[in-house]
Order: sequence, then structure tokens, then C-alpha cells
Amino acid sequence: MYQERLSRVAGAVLWTRTVGAAEGGPYRVLPDGCMDVIWRDGELIVTGPDTRAHVARTPAGARFAGLRFAPGRGPAVLGVPANELRDLRVPLDAVWPGATARRIAERIGDAADPGRALEDALTGAVPGPGPGADPLLAATASRLASGGSVAAAARAAGLGERQLHRRSLAAFGYGPKTLARVLRLQRALELARRGTPFAEVAAAAGYADQAHLARDVKALAGVPLGELVG
Repeated sequence: MYQERLSRVAGAVLWTRTVGAAEGGPYRVLPDGCMDVIWRDGELIVTGPDTRAHVARTPAGARFAGLRFAPGRGPAVLGVPANELRDLRVPLDAVWPGATARRIAERIGDAADPGRALEDALTGAVPGPGPGADPLLAATASRLASGGSVAAAARAAGLGERQLHRRSLAAFGYGPKTLARVLRLQRALELARRGTPFAEVAAAAGYADQAHLARDVKALAGVPLGELVG
């Protein structure tokens, strides 16, 4: 069972999952521009922003609690540039001091509500120097999520495209063109899951045509769109 809600941690969603008896095994995690801190049965890991699908495997009965940070928000909480974690899953103690990570893991493990305990532990917690949230890039992510172009997002931010690219690496883990592709994939998935015909999905999500949609989804997700929504 999967549940989520807005978190008290700025820019994050708190989610929990308990893997049912019939749900164990591999599942596909798609790129979404986000970073997560995840507790799984006593272990804390950080997932960086993905450029491609990641296939994870979980046994039945596994319990998860996670904070998913919107694009550009994770580095301000974790104190590490997003590009250092791109396409990685690392223990929290690779990012924060080991004693801090162990204390948080123990606190969550002892809690009746692991999700709330994780949220409490990360509220306002940055144990070392790191990049703060960049309001210009938060606005950039919002524009790209709405289908705006990279050039228009750069103009709105008052930056050249090269400047925007450099600042995006630390905030998002990759440049704005890659983020735009990832967010376009998410728009397409949302439309397709509503039952929208794929040709209409392509036009509404900003692809040149249905063939372009098919190629880009396969490149990012590793499987065709029909398999993702079937």
C-alpha cells in the first residue's frame, strides 16, 4: 500500500509504502527530477536525481518511509549539490556524519509512525555547509514543468543559457534541457494514465509527434509507454 501527503519539510512530499504479499519483486522507478531520503526497515538512503529508469527489488512485507524533494529543493536540505548524487543511491552516512545518520535511523526505527519520525528528523536539519535553495531555479523548474522552453526560462530568470546550465547542475543534478525532458515524460505519463490517446498525449505534452514520444519514453524509461500505463 502506498500513501503520500505534503510534508512539513519545505518543498517535499512525505510518502510511505508497505509491500503487500503479491507485490514483492522488481519495480521500475522513473526519472522525475526529484531527490529522496528513504528509510527502509532500519536503513536510510539518499536517491539522487535520475536520468534514466532505475529498477529496484523489494521483498513482500518491506516497509518504506520517504521524503521526496521537488526539483531543486533536495540540495538545500541535504547540504550537497545534486549533481554529486546523479543516478546514485547512497547511504545517508555518505552525505551526513555517520553518528547523525545512525541517530536518525534509530529514532525512526523506534517510532510508531516512521514517516512522521523521518519528517521530524529532517525538519530544518542541515548538519554541514551546503547550497541553499535557489528561488530563481525553483521558478525555472516550475516553468519547465508547465512546458516552457529552456530559452524562455533563462530569460525569465535573467540568465544566459550557459549560466542557467551551470546553476542547474547543483540544483537539479543536470542541465535544464535534461530536466525539461524528464518533466515532459512525467506530463506524458499523467495524460496517458488518464486514458488519453497517445497521439493526443504527444501533442499536449510537447512532443513533435507520436514517434518522438515513443522514442523519448523508451530512452528515459527503458520500456514503451504502453507498458508503463498498461
